[in-house]
Amino acid sequence: MKKYLIAATLLAGLAGLGAAGMALADDDDCRVPMADWQPREAVQKMAEAQGWAVRRIKTDDGCYEIKGRDTQGREIEVKVDPATLAIVEMEYDDDDDDDHRGSGINPTPSGTGQPPANGLFVPGGKPGAVVQ
Repeated sequence: MKKYLIAATLLAGLAGLGAAGMALADDDDCRVPMADWQPREAVQKMAEAQGWAVRRIKTDDGCYEIKGRDTQGREIEVKVDPATLAIVEMEYDDDDDDDHRGSGINPTPSGTGQPPANGLFVPGGKPGAVVQ
């Protein structure tokens, strides 16, 4: 009886792992019906408007994926929402061989933002904080 209980527990555990693995494998970055996708030509135009030299456009995880070079000559890999053409994820390589990743929220650092008005950052001074 004890053998059957152990075997049943083991099988139930393996079944749970299999279902979890399938759920993870099915997780797409973009969930847009094909009828709502913009054509590849629109993706090409969007990339050219960014100043990117496009080497390849393909689909990956339900998104368009652009491979090419940015305006600074860095290799880039950009995931784009197929309906809105918004940047979902952007990766680029620097000369120092570090891989940089970013989300579509602010894909290009501007360096022109103002510090928050919370007293932690003073223009021309060092950042500071008081821990209580």
